Amino acid sequence: MSGGSKKEFLEQGISEELEKIMEDKEKYTSKENNDIAVPITKNDNKERRFNSQVVYPIISDGDTIGSVILWAKDKGTKMTEVEQKVVQSAASFLGSQMEI
Repeated sequence: MSGGSKKEFLEQGISEELEKIMEDKEKYTSKENNDIAVPITKNDNKERRFNSQVVYPIISDGDTIGSVILWAKDKGTKMTEVEQKVVQSAASFLGSQMEI
């Protein structure tokens, strides 16, 4: 975790929804700002905290070891293919670094 929200998420378990995405090795992108974003921690409730979101699992040696999550709180922000590729690249890079 990095950025200003780091303290908010530190020492908390991940949500069941995020864990399922990671286990299934799937990516998630909220569509057109209409979907409710995936909760990050178990303490998150179902209220809409993030306007749009991209989640991409970090895979190392065939196992999911984490995920890269990019989110926006601004109402006008949409995750485009550019943001999806950035998150995918970051997850791939981190996964390959863990294999070394």
